[in-house]
Amino acid sequence: MGCSKNLIDSERLLKQLAAKGYETHHDPEEPKGEYVVVNTCGFINDAKEESIDSIIGLTELKRQKRIGKIIVMGCLSQRYMEELKAEIPEVDVWYGKFDWKDFISRLRDVSSNENDHPELWERTLTTPPHSAYLKISEGCNRFCSFCAIPLITGRHTSRSMEEILEETRQLVADGVKEFNVIAQDLSSYGTDLYGRQSLAELIEKMAEIPGVEWIRLHYAYPADFPMDILDVMARHDNVCKYLDIALQHISDPVLKNMRRHIDKEGTIRLLRKIREKVPGIRIRTTLMTGFPGEGEKEFEELVDFVKEQRFDRMGAFAYCEEDDTYGAKYLKDEIPEDVKQQRLDRIMAQQEEIALQLNEAMVGSVQKVLIDRIEGGKALGRTQYDSPEVDPEVLIDDPDLMPGEFVEVEITEAYNFELVGKVTSKRN
Repeated sequence: MGCSKNLIDSERLLKQLAAKGYETHHDPEEPKGEYVVVNTCGFINDAKEESIDSIIGLTELKRQKRIGKIIVMGCLSQRYMEELKAEIPEVDVWYGKFDWKDFISRLRDVSSNENDHPELWERTLTTPPHSAYLKISEGCNRFCSFCAIPLITGRHTSRSMEEILEETRQLVADGVKEFNVIAQDLSSYGTDLYGRQSLAELIEKMAEIPGVEWIRLHYAYPADFPMDILDVMARHDNVCKYLDIALQHISDPVLKNMRRHIDKEGTIRLLRKIREKVPGIRIRTTLMTGFPGEGEKEFEELVDFVKEQRFDRMGAFAYCEEDDTYGAKYLKDEIPEDVKQQRLDRIMAQQEEIALQLNEAMVGSVQKVLIDRIEGGKALGRTQYDSPEVDPEVLIDDPDLMPGEFVEVEITEAYNFELVGKVTSKRN
């Protein structure tokens, strides 16, 4: 459950289970098995409730003897372990986000191959075989006042370049062409291991590995942004002209309350430099409405910012207090929920108009498209400007295309959140 970073942990667990000789199934609708494992999310209230509802549903199946033991792991149990143990005693074993490896060591080995001991970073992919997420670090040192991630994942911890590059080469050998590089904070990669920001060096080395067709960057932090990554992006065709950078707000009083370590002027200057250094780059951001300190003046400032910047991709959410964060402890959550939601609806309606205009501007252009799947007699794919699951897809009336195939596509129609196109030539 939860984000792509959680998905990677599940994929690592699947690999270890397979090495032990266990057969695994992913079936949230009708779970079955000797063990049922839930990898929980604990980031926001909706995700917490979804995780808890799933666990409670499993306890009923266990009572009916339709499943065996229940194992819970992940962010929710990392953060609320003792409370959950008391509230849901039917769960057999609780793990946090990082100690799930102990579960593997306790399982009996039913494998016929006792020499099969994969590295803990190896995975069984659950994404399409041509695409994978690649986690390069855990944790965060930023301590924004609204965010519980540092309370769950701890301090920022980078993986070594050697291990990441080894994983990249292995995934290429397995047929992966697209790498969505993720972290809570890409901007800080390497500062703990190498004493310097090292994202640009890592991505440069990844881009030089034969078979790496696309690299896409997710979750950069605007303060102390590593500007040298833009040079790498501009230099390498296989580093997508795409950047996911959560800005959260633009009003100085709100940014100060959020403890974002950057102001309005610095944010606008950064966006200008990004677009200057990488012409044509698509920027995805996330914004928040209703944070303490956001009056009508500050919200209108945010609205004007969205109009001026015309983000290619944008998500937003209404502020909700998270336990034990600075915001929950020291800032008053005084804005009514209906006002937060009205502001959210307004800003997203505005973004829909912008997204449609930007998509319409692509009509007539020819784009390199990666085919993801065939569905309803049509091929569905994405351009370099579109990340899996969150960004627009390209619909192509050609069911004979193959998932994992690159094709040149002329864009013929545009809608708010999807494009329509026709193949002009095949790439590989």
